[in-house]
Amino acid sequence: MKNKPFNLFLIVLVTAVSLWSLWPTWRDYSLSQQMDRFASAEDSLKFSISHRDEIENARRKSLKLGLDLKGGMHLVMEVDQVDLFEQKAWNKDARFHAIMAKVRQKAATSDAGVIDLLAAEFRKENIRLSRYFYDIRNSDREITGKLQKESEDALTRAREIIRNRIDQYGVAEPVITTQGTRRIIIELAGVSDENRVRNLLKGTAKLEFKLLREPEVLLRVLDKLNTSLASQGSVASPAAVPDTSGRAVPAAGTLLTAPPRTAAAARPLNDVLTVLQNGNVYVSEESREFVSRLFQRDDIKALVPQDSELLLAAKPDQLPDGRNYYSVFLVRKTAELTGGVITEAKASFSAEGAQPEVLMEMNSEGTAKWARITGANIGKRVAIVLDGAVYSAPVVQSKIPNGNSVINGIGSVDEAKDLEIVLKAGALPAPVRIMEERTVGPSLGADYIRAGMLSMMWGFIAVSVFMLLYYRTAGIAADMALVLNILVVLSVLAGFSASLSLPGIAGIVLTMGMAVDANVLINERIREELAEGKSIVSAVAAGYDKAFSSILDSHVTTLASAYLLYTFGIGPIQGFAVTLMIGTAASLFTAVVVTKEIFTFMISKNILTDKSFG
Repeated sequence: MKNKPFNLFLIVLVTAVSLWSLWPTWRDYSLSQQMDRFASAEDSLKFSISHRDEIENARRKSLKLGLDLKGGMHLVMEVDQVDLFEQKAWNKDARFHAIMAKVRQKAATSDAGVIDLLAAEFRKENIRLSRYFYDIRNSDREITGKLQKESEDALTRAREIIRNRIDQYGVAEPVITTQGTRRIIIELAGVSDENRVRNLLKGTAKLEFKLLREPEVLLRVLDKLNTSLASQGSVASPAAVPDTSGRAVPAAGTLLTAPPRTAAAARPLNDVLTVLQNGNVYVSEESREFVSRLFQRDDIKALVPQDSELLLAAKPDQLPDGRNYYSVFLVRKTAELTGGVITEAKASFSAEGAQPEVLMEMNSEGTAKWARITGANIGKRVAIVLDGAVYSAPVVQSKIPNGNSVINGIGSVDEAKDLEIVLKAGALPAPVRIMEERTVGPSLGADYIRAGMLSMMWGFIAVSVFMLLYYRTAGIAADMALVLNILVVLSVLAGFSASLSLPGIAGIVLTMGMAVDANVLINERIREELAEGKSIVSAVAAGYDKAFSSILDSHVTTLASAYLLYTFGIGPIQGFAVTLMIGTAASLFTAVVVTKEIFTFMISKNILTDKSFG
């Protein structure tokens, strides 16, 4: 028998490609081990920043573990259709807001469709939908049809934007499906920072550039609000008030501390705000939630100029008393520019290298508008608002003609990366809420990994020992083919960024049995040929020829079954089917091509003889 150059080349190529595909997995493991060896978190962070590209590249291309092995999160999220329909309405008045409030209340406690609830509430009030939606000439049936289409499009867009965010975050093989008309089911494997993922998924990413009103206007508005609150029965107290830690803080002209939590709701606004000599207004960290809810009240909004709104900073500043305070801003309600013009976002560090920030680039339309806005407002402040919170409000120093802008005031590198992700992925069409959340802990994942790896190891050892004992020297070829078979399966999973789950391990174990079964058929045919007195060369050739049809039939039927499982199955069943399909194809290759070339080599070196098959 002579070696076929093509077969040898094919075996070398498959082996090389498999090792190349698994190299990022090994590199990812090595880099993770290096990071774990650092004594401090600061050193580990510096290492991750300096090797950011290499770490991200290895992590992106490495073999990922599924939710059942690595642990992670299972979430059910719901698109806020009431908010979506409020955005689509026009000519909104108090009656419209009252109706939508009733719809929101009913939607929270009912499984009925939001559109059905909306239409029923309008019928109850004897108002046509066309008064607020689309054209006056449209019938209620036509409008509900259009709203249904808007709802379906919003769910689809939300799913794709969430998928883009998750892909950029680096979660392998996320499972993202829709349920009904407003819910999205998400499974994320290997997630450790749960709060970060929640914020990443919930954030609408509505980016706006808004002009700030003058400081004196802000102070007049706050004074007006305070007067109104005092007239409603709030208790004014210009004297020093104790903070939550019991310290006395002077009230007049310096930093005011939030009153105790039990009394916060009953005090006027000036008792929870701090006004500095430069006109900047702050609210203490303890009172932020109270003031935020206050600014959302309809009676408070009515006291603010119609073209303006009150917003709080996204991040606190530390003032001279050593405590955290959030800035209060009065901005123009109409945005000068929105995030739709952003084409690129990149997390970076400030010129001094101390603070993380996000650099943004705009398209041609945004560049032209940004140049006009900055040119017309030199010396004024422009607030960069994301999801209703002000990240920064820089003073425009000069006209910006190149369409670049920066978001600073960011607390950490991770937060900067998350902002980069949501800006790249785009804004959600409507807010989404987490309705259900389940977490698979890392200890459970570790148990699964240990059990899965042990099953693979013992399965491989049992099969290998059996082949060596039963077929002696000929069993070596089967064992070598088995190693390559497992290598190919894992490399294909890694190469296509698929994840290895517990059902996937079951598929690999089953694949090992199939691979050995094919070798058993071949070896038994060779034994029969040797029993008839043929030479080892003739017996091997005849054995492969006679066993080929049986091997092909069994592998084709297994592939067909695995394909049907993948097509009609979900979740774990699909994971099993994928590894089974890959393993079956690899088994056919190793059984028919690899072992034959090994036998040919062994015969040429007189390693394989008539006595080698037991």
